[in-house]
Amino acid sequence: MNISLFITCYNDTLFPETGKAVVSVLERLGHTIHFPMDQTCCGQMHYNTGYQEETIPLVERFVDQFEEAEAVVIPSASCTGMIHEFYPKVAKLSGSRELEERVNRLIPRIHEFTQFLVNNLGIEDVGAYYPHRVTYHPTCHSLRMLKIGDAPLRLLQNVKGLDFVPLPGALECCGFGGTFAIKNADTSAAMLGDKIRNIKNTGAEVCAAADNSCLMHIGGAMNRQRAGIKTVHIAEILASREK
Repeated sequence: MNISLFITCYNDTLFPETGKAVVSVLERLGHTIHFPMDQTCCGQMHYNTGYQEETIPLVERFVDQFEEAEAVVIPSASCTGMIHEFYPKVAKLSGSRELEERVNRLIPRIHEFTQFLVNNLGIEDVGAYYPHRVTYHPTCHSLRMLKIGDAPLRLLQNVKGLDFVPLPGALECCGFGGTFAIKNADTSAAMLGDKIRNIKNTGAEVCAAADNSCLMHIGGAMNRQRAGIKTVHIAEILASREK
């Protein structure tokens, strides 16, 4: 399958190991991965902050880079949700019927990483080994926008050596929400406090998620509290092998 990786600007800048892990897993499964070098941001930050027209060139660039791919895999439920939910609106705002048609043709081939593995490839065991006690935070975009369901949990439960423990209050937001954490810092911190307490109560060594944005928010608090709990993107867990 002709699979292209959209790394997202967030991962490319701050968490490059996540992209490497996605490639490792997919290559292990026998696929060749393409990485368009001119890819940039999906435009979510611009769009959510009120700069909808400024998002148009980013949508055009994304389509230019990926419209020939048979499948585009993204290790971010947040960015995948942006593309599925808001690219048609941006394309319509552009006034270009051609862009609307190109976006509509491309969107069915855009996939969040765990959803792609389970729903498209039909794989729940990727041959991973990760001997740690792990809990999972289902991010808001994965739950409410993409509705990826239990795909991440099914993958984690098939990782050898992994001791999975459910997260109390899992459906509650961690308080990140992109610029929400900046504009509403006190509210965000209160929400984060609840999430951190629930994670600690699991006794987990690791908190995983499908979005590094939320994991950065959670991980920052964990580090400040010296909680001894790591935050790890699920792709990096799935890429781990027995040494």
